Amino acid sequence: MTRAIYRITGPDRESFLQGLVTSDVAKLADGMVYAAFLTPQGKYIADFFLIPADNAVLLDVDASIAAPTIQRLSMYRLRADVQIEETALHLHRGTGPPPPDGFADPRHPDMGWRAYRDTPQTDDDTDWTARRVAHCIPETGIELTPDSFILEAGFERLNGVDFRKGCYVGQEVTARMKHKTQLRKGLARVRLSGPAEPGTPLTRDGKPAGELHSVSGDQAIAYLRFDRAGDGLMAGDTAVTWIKD
Repeated sequence: MTRAIYRITGPDRESFLQGLVTSDVAKLADGMVYAAFLTPQGKYIADFFLIPADNAVLLDVDASIAAPTIQRLSMYRLRADVQIEETALHLHRGTGPPPPDGFADPRHPDMGWRAYRDTPQTDDDTDWTARRVAHCIPETGIELTPDSFILEAGFERLNGVDFRKGCYVGQEVTARMKHKTQLRKGLARVRLSGPAEPGTPLTRDGKPAGELHSVSGDQAIAYLRFDRAGDGLMAGDTAVTWIKD
């Protein structure tokens, strides 16, 4: 996992971000914030972490989507007094209590802490995929892809969206999904009776029922059609059981 770390400065930095991202930027006063950036139609563009820093906000984003994400954020600057620059910082991760320069991962306590330092990390052997799968936490480019919806990806459970903060890009569609519809599809944790590869289509009675994504041991994160996720769910020749926590 390669991350790109950007520094956002200028007196308008927090108000600029507040009108764009799904989480309440005011919560930076309490630590790290997990958020997403959406299209006006409410579809996923990027997810990232926002981190309080001296007279700045750091933005930690998957390197594979960093350039288009920053380019699109910059389109909204207009007259805001905001500057965005890439840094040479490196992400460090670990489990247990955060170090003095670290921040607890807001998605789940088992995702540990994140810190940003001048040198690369060389001492982390944590199986982060296993931890993600155990708590159905999506990853950029795997479960989180263009045109997906963050509520189907569990962002409310992961502290990645705030329904009281006011307007942001894509807010109307996201709020409508929250208050006026029952989700019929989304990410879920499943158990596998045998081997199955990420990307394997899921079927039930010969009908499409979803797709496998991240796999760890006999468990996986899957995108499911909930109405077809009962007995007889299969990934190729492997039986699949929806784990309903």
